[in-house]
Amino acid sequence: MNARQIEKKISLLKKDLNAIGPIRSGSLSQQYNVCGSPGCKCKDPVSPQKHGPYFKLRINVGGKSTTKFVKNENVALVKRQMADYKEFGRLIQKWIDLASELADIELSEKSEKTAGRVKD
Repeated sequence: MNARQIEKKISLLKKDLNAIGPIRSGSLSQQYNVCGSPGCKCKDPVSPQKHGPYFKLRINVGGKSTTKFVKNENVALVKRQMADYKEFGRLIQKWIDLASELADIELSEKSEKTAGRVKD
């Protein structure tokens, strides 16, 4: 690939990055709980039915892990934001790879020009 082709791919990546909406890192899990109420269905000795599911989002903020509960009606939105975060990371890595390739081409061209001057 030549420099112009790489620059065009980087330009397209920038457009793709600009199209990404809100992003969210972390991991989403669901849990079921047993309450403290005596006689509740969750404590049935034959067929217990735990309460839930409850969704939890685990994230790192300032180097510390924290957990937030996510309402059932927001789970799909949070999952989409997390998928967009992964896509963001994939596109950034692609940009880095292309930028490195472009930098290698520039170094090579500079070396060729320098070598040409030395030979004169």
